[in-house]
Amino acid sequence: MSEEDPIAANGVVGAGGAGFPAAVKLSGHAGTFIVNAAECEPLMHKDAELIVHRRDELMEGLKTAMDRTGAKEGVIGIKEKHREVIDSLRGCLPPRVRLHPLSDTYPAGDEFLLVRDVTGRIVPPGGLPLHVGAIVSNVETLVNVGTGKPVTAKFLTVAGAVMNPVTLSVPVGTSVADCIKAAGGAAVADYLVLVGGVMMGRPVTGPEEPVVKTTGGLVVLPVDHPLARRHARTAAQAKRIGRSACDQCSFCTELCPRYLLGHPIAPHVAMRALGFAVPEAGMVDGVLYCSECNLCSLFSCPEGLDPRQECVAGKIAAREKGLKWAGDPAALRPHGLFEHRRVPVKRLMTRLGLARFADKGPLIREPLKISRVVIPLKQHAGVPAEALVRVGQQVASGETIGRIPAGKIGGHVHASISGRVTAVNGAVTIEA
Repeated sequence: MSEEDPIAANGVVGAGGAGFPAAVKLSGHAGTFIVNAAECEPLMHKDAELIVHRRDELMEGLKTAMDRTGAKEGVIGIKEKHREVIDSLRGCLPPRVRLHPLSDTYPAGDEFLLVRDVTGRIVPPGGLPLHVGAIVSNVETLVNVGTGKPVTAKFLTVAGAVMNPVTLSVPVGTSVADCIKAAGGAAVADYLVLVGGVMMGRPVTGPEEPVVKTTGGLVVLPVDHPLARRHARTAAQAKRIGRSACDQCSFCTELCPRYLLGHPIAPHVAMRALGFAVPEAGMVDGVLYCSECNLCSLFSCPEGLDPRQECVAGKIAAREKGLKWAGDPAALRPHGLFEHRRVPVKRLMTRLGLARFADKGPLIREPLKISRVVIPLKQHAGVPAEALVRVGQQVASGETIGRIPAGKIGGHVHASISGRVTAVNGAVTIEA
């Protein structure tokens, strides 16, 4: 996109997932624009809080998105359990925008499932919602579009074993340690922090890891919690256990959301391939379209194995073989038990041992004041931004400090606080 495009100039990228540039996504054309407010990761509350407290910016962003994409209809997909949030939206929706209540299941926020729930259409394997006339964007991304300013702040929920679970607005580049401190600190002495959520997240690299534009949330877990132990397991350990323990029950496949949608995915086949030094032909083609939701590993498998890991590894082999789905999109049909096998979040939380943590995250309206930030030059899909500043330079909040080269995909980077640049080394460090 052109640098003059305000959304591109403001560095707006998807606020979750890979951080795809919003200006590029909004250059597509579709009849239905869907706001993904499902927020299905356990203990996360950011989207619901934003809808209530940043409603005007959300609606402005949605209007802009619909205008750009030519969408005739806007749909806010939100879980029906959020009755108060839904009630707050009634009577203030723009023309041609409606609400669509969703079940409280995981992973309701998967955009393929969301598109099917909202439109009844199935995105083909390897395809995009655009292929069935839809575009999907999450709540915070649209808030950033509607704000019309450079992206300098990030909203995230801090949950789990903390004194006060909260949703915060923090400058991009704030450390994980500062976020946990703002939640009253950890409630246990020894803990693991997951960034992004318990299902699709990962352990942080350390307390100084910075919050970026795509950070969805932080979950603090005691080190002896079963989930903490699972996330600490190495790939080699998971493979060794899988080779000896998988009995091919196929529960991982039978409960796979994409399989239930009608996609050619079979995690149990990926587990079977562990027993072969070189996977036999056909043993990897059932993993190419895995969404990596982790339901197979953390909920479905009765033996605590890791089919997700094998699916991710199998994707590489499948691509190397040039495997690609060649079916008829019109023939795709959900499994007959599609609705009945969707996993309720309450059941998932019980299975994961999360029911003991407070399932709340009220927004602290006042942005967190931070005196030092480390802002990575790559926190989005595409190429890294090129630094525009040098050590010792004074910068103001909102100033562009990293720019994507012309013709490349990415997101410009802006100073999130005013201060002096103290380091430029793949990230820009600013001290107030």
